[in-house]
Amino acid sequence: MSKTEMINKKIIFTGPVGAGKTTAIQTMSDIPIICTNEEASDMTKDRKPQTTVAMDYGRINIGNKEKIHLYGTPGQERFSFMWDILTKGALGLILLLDNSRDNPQQDLRFYLQSFSKFIQEGDLIIGVTRMDEQQTPNINDYRKWLKEFSVAAPVFTVDARERQDVSSLVQALLYSLDPGIAA
Repeated sequence: MSKTEMINKKIIFTGPVGAGKTTAIQTMSDIPIICTNEEASDMTKDRKPQTTVAMDYGRINIGNKEKIHLYGTPGQERFSFMWDILTKGALGLILLLDNSRDNPQQDLRFYLQSFSKFIQEGDLIIGVTRMDEQQTPNINDYRKWLKEFSVAAPVFTVDARERQDVSSLVQALLYSLDPGIAA
C-alpha cells in the first residue's frame, strides 16, 4: 500500500425496527449521519414515529488514511431489497436485537435466515438492546439459540446510545476479521 492510499472498510448494522440501528450509527459516527427516515405508516408507528426506508450512513475516521463506513439497513421486511444492495462489499454484520420485542428468538431466526449467505461470507456480531427494559430472555438464551441455529457469533448487551457499547461491537467485528488488528 502506498503512503497516500486510503483504507476503506464497510460494516452493516441490521435488525428489526426500533432495535437501535440509527442510534448506534449516530453514536459512533464522526460525521453527521445521513438518514432516510420517513413517517411510519404501518404498525411501525406503534413503536416509533419515523422509520428508515433505505439506509443510514455514518463514518468513523481512523487517522488520516482509514475510514470505516457504517450502513444501517431498514428494519422492515418490505424494504429488504436494500439489504442485498447494502451488504455488497461489506466486511461484516452487526445484528441488533431489541430484547423488549414480543419474540426476540423469532427476530434472531429471521435475520439469520435473511442474511445467511452474507453471514457465510462475512462475519457476525450480535448486540442485544433494551435489556434494561426487559431482562428475559438473557444473553445465555441468545447463545443457546445461536447454537441451535448452528451459528457461531459473540453476543453483547448494548445500549445503542452509549459510544463505548457500540464501539465494543465494531471492535469485536474488526478483531474477528483480523485477530492481529490493534483495537
